[in-house]
Amino acid sequence: MELELRHLRVLCAIADAGSVGRAASDLGYSQPAMSTQLRRIEQHFGHPLFVRNTSGVELTRYGTEVLAQARDVLARAAAIGRRPAPDGTTTGRRPLRLAATNSPVLAGMLIRLRNQLPELTLTVSSVYPSSEIVELLEHGEVDAAIAADYPGRELRHSATVTHRGIVTEPSFVALPAGHRLRHAPEVTLADLADDAWFLTPDDGAGWPGVFYAACRAAGFTPAAVHEFLGDQQQLQNMIAEGIGVSIVQATLRPIPDVLVKPLAGTPLWCRYVLAWRRESVADEVADTLFGSAAAAYRALIAQSPHFRTWASRTWSVTRP
Repeated sequence: MELELRHLRVLCAIADAGSVGRAASDLGYSQPAMSTQLRRIEQHFGHPLFVRNTSGVELTRYGTEVLAQARDVLARAAAIGRRPAPDGTTTGRRPLRLAATNSPVLAGMLIRLRNQLPELTLTVSSVYPSSEIVELLEHGEVDAAIAADYPGRELRHSATVTHRGIVTEPSFVALPAGHRLRHAPEVTLADLADDAWFLTPDDGAGWPGVFYAACRAAGFTPAAVHEFLGDQQQLQNMIAEGIGVSIVQATLRPIPDVLVKPLAGTPLWCRYVLAWRRESVADEVADTLFGSAAAAYRALIAQSPHFRTWASRTWSVTRP
């Protein structure tokens, strides 16, 4: 087998997903096809690159070395054709229109993109509903996007658009520091049956339906619901005042007087997805977008002690 860039992308996808099955889904392959591809790649190198564990796969020591070189090759391939102008700037600036839902990875992703693809002229639009993001991509109004979906309700789109899952993370809950459950290491949804909730509106991808379904499974209907779509600071201020509780992203940084806790049994999961138009975004640029988003998420984990504590007990890389 002659090694090609697409093979390196397969290795990166498996390493980023932590699972052959999840990587297959992210790249639009069947799991048997992805497994066959991996076997051929490992035969080319003559050594195993991954070993299986209870949650998926992890890199061998040799695999870690190969992956680092693969990422370097992909980055160099993406840089082919960039020529500095006489004034030191980069010629051939390319526009990239990016839309993003309420995602924690956006800021870190943009910082990394500026460093890795300085020739891109980025314009960013905040679009909350993932269903609207898909429409914008389908109609060619944006080139790439960060959207969200939920297990069993994966993002749907035409062949004009493709996507890769960045991460599937558990949803946590934010409580006021004086809450009756403040000393509990984790709480159940049923524990919060009598609390008022802040909920973001319909995102066209399954929220808040997945929340109400989880509440029904826990045996209750929320006592009171405040629909809220604003900045995180304002939301946390209201939680700190004891007005209600809220489902939040697992990597959320709480302000003083707010606690972020995992939900027992992990009844809610959310997946962040990078989606893009095939004809508008080159494979190498898509790889850089994905790598920047994944690296931004890893940085968020490093800054989230409550998430790391939970993950060390119950979670490896992503949900199986």
